[in-house]
Amino acid sequence: MDRFTDFYPRRVKEQNLARLKGQDGFTFREDDLLTADLAALLSGVTYVFHLAGQPGVRGSWGSSFPLYADNNIVATQRLLEAARVASLKKFVFASSSSVYGDAPALPTRETTLPQPVSPYGVTKLAAEHLCSLYGRNFGVPTVSLRYFTVYGPRQRPDMAFYQFITALLDGRELAVNGDGEQTRDFTYVADIVAATLAAAGQEEPAADRVYNIGGGARVSVNQVIALLERITKKSARIVRRPAQPGDAHDTFADCARARSALRFSPSFDLERGLQAEVAWLEQGHGHA
Repeated sequence: MDRFTDFYPRRVKEQNLARLKGQDGFTFREDDLLTADLAALLSGVTYVFHLAGQPGVRGSWGSSFPLYADNNIVATQRLLEAARVASLKKFVFASSSSVYGDAPALPTRETTLPQPVSPYGVTKLAAEHLCSLYGRNFGVPTVSLRYFTVYGPRQRPDMAFYQFITALLDGRELAVNGDGEQTRDFTYVADIVAATLAAAGQEEPAADRVYNIGGGARVSVNQVIALLERITKKSARIVRRPAQPGDAHDTFADCARARSALRFSPSFDLERGLQAEVAWLEQGHGHA
């Protein structure tokens, strides 16, 4: 289900869906969690993967905030209300490492006090809390996964790796916010999928659970660019821009809880994952 928001071109989203349409067991519904008949939507459903939401840290300030509040908080609450009367085995919510903000300790455990540094992070944390409340009070079998900077084929056009790679391939200037020494725990999309499926299959009480899902290494933006130069065999023409409000300086996931409970361990290191994304973009996919 997707509502095709205008955050990036609909054509790109439809390209991502094209390989699924017509496959056995797959149906697509264009609808909006804010207005849809969600009780009817969940009739007969046993698993919900709630990956819908308004993405983007930098765009969540100012007049755009109501959009984030609606799409990340209100939509989640409506879905959880419908889940109360559905016979679900699992409700998996896609949360974000943005809930931590500038965490005081790295790698960061789930027990760390969340302190978002962006309105986006605030809305994702609020949605997490809603999942917890519905788990504790109504037995909705929720689990929240804090994804750490997802990348790979079919990545959103606004994301850094997409922009870095296309700039290198097209011979354009490559913009970096700040000095490039900020670090991230980058997680390949196939590992995200594996963790999400593992969370759905986990046998556990109805009470909520929260897990970090990371790629297993902490790498700076400058290191990423150097790696991409090697993969593409092209030199980056870097333009430095001011650091952006709401961007955490460093993220790094402690995934011990996910390893223990979900048997999750990332399979893709950064170089292998970047090679896959570069190959996908070299084939002409994803251009907005």
